[in-house]
Amino acid sequence: MKTKKIPMRMCLGCNEMKPKKEMIRVVKSPEGEISLDFTGKKSGRGAYICKNTECFQSARKSRRFEKSFSCKIEKEVYEEMEYELTAKSD
Repeated sequence: MKTKKIPMRMCLGCNEMKPKKEMIRVVKSPEGEISLDFTGKKSGRGAYICKNTECFQSARKSRRFEKSFSCKIEKEVYEEMEYELTAKSD
């Protein structure tokens, strides 16, 4: 029997390749709204981070989200994403 291929994605924080199911998708919707996508099904441009706050902080500090989405991200959006991330990981 053929083994199923596991999709891999790179974390914006630590730059490690990990299975897609172990990561959280950050999505920029067609309207330009940026949010966390815990289901992985929202439409829009996606980028991935690990499920810990260290990787989120690293990606935020080096502006990797802004480079990935080609737009400026407000401080309030980052704070809201960090709050959601800490609430889900507890």
